[in-house]
Amino acid sequence: MRKIIYFFIIVAVVVMAAAIYFTYDPAKPGNIFPRCFFLTFTGYKCPGCGSQRAIHSLLHGDFLQAFRFNAALVVALPILVVFAISEWKRNSWPRFYEIVNNKWIGITILFAVVFWWIIRNVFNF
Repeated sequence: MRKIIYFFIIVAVVVMAAAIYFTYDPAKPGNIFPRCFFLTFTGYKCPGCGSQRAIHSLLHGDFLQAFRFNAALVVALPILVVFAISEWKRNSWPRFYEIVNNKWIGITILFAVVFWWIIRNVFNF
């Protein structure tokens, strides 16, 4: 019963967040969205910079613009879905869970994020 309640809470939060990001454009000045602290204090983009604008673009079906705002986010979304499915089916598909959640995949993702962080600042993506 507790899992069902958690599931509906998560779905409600995701739907509300999607409605906010669909309705309000994070790219417009004077909006309700926070600015990136790392960018504000250092002048360099973090791996997540542009994610809010990318989510807004994705919700409006503009995949190319979302990719321009944050390519890593667009690439990571299907991977996050795989991780969510592996967690959801953890007991039903234990082998799938083990494959998805092994340390080498975690290390690979860590290196990919650091690589993206460096590349986007060197080439101003």
